[in-house]
Amino acid sequence: MSTARNEHERVVDAPAAVVGALLDRLSGPDDPLFPTPVWPAMVLDGPLAVGARGGHGPVRYEVDAYEPGRRVRFAFTAPDEGFHEVSVEPAGPHRCRVRHVLRTRLRGKDRLLWPTVVRPVHEAMVGETLDNIERAATGTLAAPARRSPRVRLLHRLGWARPESVGVPEAARLIREAVPDPGYRDAYRMELLPGLPREPRAWAGVLRGAFPVVAEEGGELLMDVSGSGRTPGLTARASVLVDERHVTLCTAVRADTARGRLYWGTVRRVHPFMARTMLRRVHRGLALAAPSAAERENGGAHSPVSHPSHLVSG
Repeated sequence: MSTARNEHERVVDAPAAVVGALLDRLSGPDDPLFPTPVWPAMVLDGPLAVGARGGHGPVRYEVDAYEPGRRVRFAFTAPDEGFHEVSVEPAGPHRCRVRHVLRTRLRGKDRLLWPTVVRPVHEAMVGETLDNIERAATGTLAAPARRSPRVRLLHRLGWARPESVGVPEAARLIREAVPDPGYRDAYRMELLPGLPREPRAWAGVLRGAFPVVAEEGGELLMDVSGSGRTPGLTARASVLVDERHVTLCTAVRADTARGRLYWGTVRRVHPFMARTMLRRVHRGLALAAPSAAERENGGAHSPVSHPSHLVSG
């Protein structure tokens, strides 16, 4: 059994008290540090305090130690062993040093996954968290972390996939748009912090210029029948955005032999295409969204001026 050790450190041109106050907001509803929506959000089952349990993505842990404004340690839960910790210490009256330390035991396939998959992704997330700390504390960022080609590939492959659900009760527009549909489905994805809440921002989930025929509350209804090219086919799609999810719904009714023939062919590939398009737009909007620190500072990209130092190993 071997042990993985990973440390990052950055000097930030801001008092330790300022950065410590940001650290205390980790996992909260207005968390300015964790790099969402590009990466899964840190979610705990309660406020940041010793004993709170949760994690981000597939990584599970609980708060093992917490000194407000100074240090928080997360202990990995079984079957994993080890911890990761973030600490802030003064480096002068108007400077501080932020450190992230990870220790974990590697067993079995973890010995292969750590250097090839886990460590590159972990280091990218830590680098972007430190970016958020610097930007939120100073309003500027000297040298943004860059994702390597490997990390970009792993990010694409590991992005969450839509789940199949029933058409939500809140999707009133599509429920009323197609009476007695012969086909109906819905796929949803989690609405990560920082993703847009306006339904029109998600209209690009469907390739092509489909007309918007109605909008109400958090739902956008589009006509996807094909501009009358298939008589007897009524097809509508809607995007519903609520507090937790974005849901793509489809309802189809074929009233003629030509419509049934056309839909019988399209139906074979529709579920795959619907999931693929929703996932593509979900990831695209996440990559384009302002960082947590930019949202903290009102979404503005401040000019680069303050130096920082990043050490990783």
